[in-house]
Amino acid sequence: MPTEIERKFLVIGDDWRTLADGVAYSQGYIAKTEGRVVRVRIAGEHGYLTIKGATQGITRSEYEYVIPIEDAREMLHTLCDRPLIEKTRYKIEQSGLVWEVDEFAGDNQGLIMAEVELSDANQAIDLPSWIGEEVSHDPRYYNSNLVKYPYSQWGGQG
Repeated sequence: MPTEIERKFLVIGDDWRTLADGVAYSQGYIAKTEGRVVRVRIAGEHGYLTIKGATQGITRSEYEYVIPIEDAREMLHTLCDRPLIEKTRYKIEQSGLVWEVDEFAGDNQGLIMAEVELSDANQAIDLPSWIGEEVSHDPRYYNSNLVKYPYSQWGGQG
C-alpha cells in the first residue's frame, strides 16, 4: 500500500525564496469523510486525482494518479467544494530531503507552510533555518480543512 509519511511546519522569514522557482497549484476536494479524502489537483500543466486514508500520527495511505488536465479542470469547476486551494509550491532540496514550501493565495493568503516526506516516521531531520513551528498534528493545517475553515478566518493567528 502506498504510504505518505509527512511532517508539516510553518515557514519563517524569506531566505527560502531564492532556493527554487514556484509552480502554481489549484486543488479541490470532491469528497471528505472521516478518515478519507478525494482530491483533484492541477500542478502547472498536469492533473492528478488523489485518494488519502486516515492519518495515524504523521502516516496515511495515499494513492495518486495522473489524469488529463482537461478532466482536472472540469472536476475543479463542477465537483469540488469551495473555496479551492490556490498556492504556489516551491521544491527545495536540503540535506538529502525535498522540502515543499506552499505559499497560499486566495482565502488562505498569508499562510506559508513547508512539508517534508520521510521514509520512516522516526527519521531524524535537519531543519533549515527558515523552518518554524511544527504543525503536523494540528488538523487546521490540512489542506482539506483549509477549504472549510480558511486561514483568513483565523483572525491572523495560527
